Amino acid sequence: MDNAAPSAITIFMTFDTDILIAGGGLNGTTLALALSSAGFHVTLVDPQPKATRAANDFDGRGYALSVASQRVLKALNIWPVIAEDAQPILEIKVTDGRAGEGPSPMMLAFDHAEIEEGPMGFVVEDRHLRPALLAAVDASDITQLNDCSVIGQTPDSNGITVTLSDGGLLRARLLVGCDGKASTVASRAGISRMGWQYDQTALVCAIQHERPHNATAHQFFMPPGPLAILPLTGNRASIVWTEKTARAAAIADLGDDAYLNVLRPRFGDFLGDISLAGERFSYPLGLSLAKSFIGPRVALVGDAAHAVHPIAGQGLNAGLKDVASLAEVLTDAIRLGEDIGRADVLSRYRQWRRFDTATLAIATDGFNRLFSNDNGFLRAIRDIGLGAANAIPGLRRGLIREAAGLTGDMPRLAKGQPL
Repeated sequence: MDNAAPSAITIFMTFDTDILIAGGGLNGTTLALALSSAGFHVTLVDPQPKATRAANDFDGRGYALSVASQRVLKALNIWPVIAEDAQPILEIKVTDGRAGEGPSPMMLAFDHAEIEEGPMGFVVEDRHLRPALLAAVDASDITQLNDCSVIGQTPDSNGITVTLSDGGLLRARLLVGCDGKASTVASRAGISRMGWQYDQTALVCAIQHERPHNATAHQFFMPPGPLAILPLTGNRASIVWTEKTARAAAIADLGDDAYLNVLRPRFGDFLGDISLAGERFSYPLGLSLAKSFIGPRVALVGDAAHAVHPIAGQGLNAGLKDVASLAEVLTDAIRLGEDIGRADVLSRYRQWRRFDTATLAIATDGFNRLFSNDNGFLRAIRDIGLGAANAIPGLRRGLIREAAGLTGDMPRLAKGQPL
């Protein structure tokens, strides 16, 4: 009897890992760390080879992190590693206007002194955040499978069997898709998407400037789309500059000097002369929402669930709130002895995040449509609106707290508390 093959039931109930995460980007690695800290056995499958880029390889990419996101990273012991390289945001100025004409005098200005939590957020460069997350994963007991991807999934009543691109099979209790807005995990789970393209492209770069930015972020709305200026450490800033797609393609093809000559009238001279620092990137913009954030033994996080316009810089913040919410739901479920992949458990995550992300999608889409045009009537309406909002302290403070991620039903990690 000892030499008999294991029964089908024994094989069926054996798991290689508790949770398999498809996608090793910022959301995937953060989720892996959060779940591992709660005692789950986590396997992280990343199509990319193991990262080798060092933290001193500056390329200009940066992320505007809300206070809530900073707390998530702090709770996972990532923030102390990157804190010295993070640029606090002490003021935000929102203006409307045309390139070469300067902003309208009607402005919405946010000051961190209006809330008790300190800075409204932080700008962290990719070269610091990503290596810190990867180093933490390396130091953990998370199983990493690099240069490999999930190509199949078969759920059943007890778990999910995942097929890998290297031919391997893994059995897990739950599969989490952190594989972007073209998520194959979602499509295999039968989860469809809704959305559209904006005929806009984001031109992303970093600049060096003469005068200090005084920890101020700027959002300048122009007819083709917004220009975001995010302060970096030193006299540097990260630029997210939106243009119509055809125009953006022509600008992206220009040499550095010609590129700067197009940017300067949009940027203005309030920070003195500017020069490029680091690489240049471009990204087509659109809205893409999964019609459900869960499927059979599947949950979606970050862009796999929702990809929105970068108009408010909330993409990564929304993803990190997904991470904190899902980690809390699963941790609470396992403490109650529940099956973490069961539909009624996953529905708690869906209900928690669906309204918040739908509201964000509607808001970013609406603001982009309202501001990205040169209609005289709409220009007058939005300028009046900016001025009115700026003149009402209670409304302004509420908007500051919203931007800082300090409203709504916040998960424990977003409050800086352990799971």
